[in-house]
Amino acid sequence: MTTPALSDRTARELRGLARVLVRSGYAERAQVVAVLTEAVREDAPGVDPAELVPALVDEAAADLRTEAAGWPGRTDPDRLDDVLAELEQLGVVVVRYCGDHHDARKVLEAAPEPKGLVFFTDTDVWHAVDFGMLELKVWHPDTANVAPGEPLLADVLALLAERDLPAVFDEGRIETTLSWQRRTAWVWRENRRSA
Repeated sequence: MTTPALSDRTARELRGLARVLVRSGYAERAQVVAVLTEAVREDAPGVDPAELVPALVDEAAADLRTEAAGWPGRTDPDRLDDVLAELEQLGVVVVRYCGDHHDARKVLEAAPEPKGLVFFTDTDVWHAVDFGMLELKVWHPDTANVAPGEPLLADVLALLAERDLPAVFDEGRIETTLSWQRRTAWVWRENRRSA
C-alpha cells in the first residue's frame, strides 16, 4: 500500500503545528502526538498518522535543540515563570496553557479566597512562538476583566517590567513582548537517551 502524498500546503501547516506544540514547552510528547494525529486525520485523511506524526515531532524537536544551543541561560519564559510564581505567592490564581477561558474559570472558582486570575491559553503560547507576543488575561475573583488604574493590573504590569518583559494593557488583556525560548523538558530527555 502506498501512502498518498501531502499537498505542500498541508505539509507546511502540519510542520507548523508540530513546531508550535513542541516549542510551547508545556505539552508532553504524548500530547503533541495526540494533537498531531488528530490534525493528520482531519487534514490528510489518506495519510497514515503512525508514519507521519513521529517524523514531524522528531523534526520539530531536533530544530528546537539546535536553536536552543544559542539561547541565553535565562530566557524570557524563565522570567515570565518568575512573575507568575510571584503572583501565585500573592494569592493570584495562575493558569498556564489552558484550552480556553472556561478552563481558567473552573480553576479560579475552585481556589480558596483568590485575589484574582492570570491566565493564557495554548493558542496564546502558539502565537508567542510565532510572533513574539503573549496575551495574558487578568480577571478579578468575580471573573470581571481588570481595567486601567486598578491595583491588580498595576501589580501584574509592574512585575513584568521588573523582569524586563515589555507589556501593555490593551482591550482587556496584557500584551507581553517576548522571545518564546522555552526549554521543553521531554525534548532534552529524549536527546540524552539517544546520545
